[in-house]
Amino acid sequence: MHVLQDRALVVRTRFPARITETIPTSTIASELSEERYEVEVPWDWVNAEKLTHMGIKGVPSPIQRDYKWPRPRGFEPFDHQRDTSSFLSLRRRAFCFNEMGTGKTASVIWAADYLMTLGLIKRVLVVCPLSIMQSAWQADLFKFAVHRSVDVAYGDANKRAKIISGPAEFIIINYDGVATVAEHIMKHGKFDLIVIDESSNYKNSQTKRWKLMNKLVTPSTWLWMLTGTPAAQSPVDAYGLGRLCVPARAPRFFGDFREAVMQKLSMYRWVPRPDAEKHVFEMLQPAIRYTREECLDLPEVTVVNRIAPLTPSQQKYYKELKNQMLLELVGEEISVVNAAAKMNKLRQISAGACYSDNGAVILFDVSERLRVVQEVIDEASHKVLIFVPFRHTIELLRDYLVKNGTTCEVIQGDVPVYKRTAIFKDFQEKQNLKVLIIQPQAAAHGITLTAADTIIWYAPVTSTETYLQANARINRPGQRNAMTIVHIEGSPVEKRLYAMLQSNITNHEKIVDLYKKELLDT
Repeated sequence: MHVLQDRALVVRTRFPARITETIPTSTIASELSEERYEVEVPWDWVNAEKLTHMGIKGVPSPIQRDYKWPRPRGFEPFDHQRDTSSFLSLRRRAFCFNEMGTGKTASVIWAADYLMTLGLIKRVLVVCPLSIMQSAWQADLFKFAVHRSVDVAYGDANKRAKIISGPAEFIIINYDGVATVAEHIMKHGKFDLIVIDESSNYKNSQTKRWKLMNKLVTPSTWLWMLTGTPAAQSPVDAYGLGRLCVPARAPRFFGDFREAVMQKLSMYRWVPRPDAEKHVFEMLQPAIRYTREECLDLPEVTVVNRIAPLTPSQQKYYKELKNQMLLELVGEEISVVNAAAKMNKLRQISAGACYSDNGAVILFDVSERLRVVQEVIDEASHKVLIFVPFRHTIELLRDYLVKNGTTCEVIQGDVPVYKRTAIFKDFQEKQNLKVLIIQPQAAAHGITLTAADTIIWYAPVTSTETYLQANARINRPGQRNAMTIVHIEGSPVEKRLYAMLQSNITNHEKIVDLYKKELLDT
């Protein structure tokens, strides 16, 4: 297939009547042989969508010709983003399996905006993790669809319901938030398109979450499901996605699908069948996927922010400590050392383990932050480094990951050199070791860890040198993939520290300024 003078699609086929009967404005342009013909089809969205629905591959969307790709100056769409937008714009039900860090959020926004300009959809509901509602979706909508109205449905049920009933064209809501206003969405939402980001959260069709979404998705609803790691842990994880998005391609009963993709070895043990991947691939269609390795025009390193709100217990102690520090600030000249110590306390509370004046460890509920870490690990297609500044927080995180079935090792100050060497070697060479948790000061220099292409900063450090050196563990010769650095933030002090680190600020006097800004921001 090719485009003729930006006005028609030329399709080569053995069955020209299928096209001319479906699209009366099409014509047989030439006979290549006794069994091969060229059919010329006027290039507009309706005809392109019909050809796609007929199963003809590689149909380009007129978004490539007609759309202006709104964006800030300096943000040029990558080729794979244009291709992804084109693919989605012609499909009412589709999967986008582009890897984390490939910019699929922008692709979805452009595709949805294009369909809005055609009058095909009017409202979009984006369902995503809490951690990226504002830092990814709202921020990108402000960048790439600034002419559209956007709102975030977050808060109590009444507030969410009011926002959903409001005029915004794009509504962003987190998974658990859907449950609080599901009835309101069905009655008043009037959403033509639902986008589910990190859709692996809907892998289990027996959960309340899945069943509620299944009610929201009507036969006429456009539904695009996004995840960079479909069925990453087991082939059966694909069932919920297929049943929700393309029910006609999925068996009616989960047991039938499990029998097709898994083999039972004992009462409690199932293993994938040799052709399991084929079954999953055939069910999760239509789909598009770009790996970071395939996206040659991507920058080498992409930095993204994830929000992990402080839990109530963290908020309480964070506020109390700030008030105490504010009283100490009045009429006092703050030294660099003193400011750093005070900031350290706020960082410890944000991370989940604070050290009292007598050395005792006070642990906080950090369920939101731990959940965000697990989200990023699940999204990552390759191995992951997690930099954690505080020792007791490392223990807390390790216990959480092990409980959730994530294989991990720890490098911190008390791990002997011989053991570190063995752990680094295993991480680089063995497939079963997915995550390495590192105290930045213990392994920030001289180590090559290119088996990972994703770094999670569980909490920020205060040293720009340590930050840059730690990030360089994956950005070294031998790295084959584009890399992603993920900042997890939940408090104002963390947000400011990450901004300082990214600006390569090395003057420690800035710590005092940072300290004062934090206290005066009440």
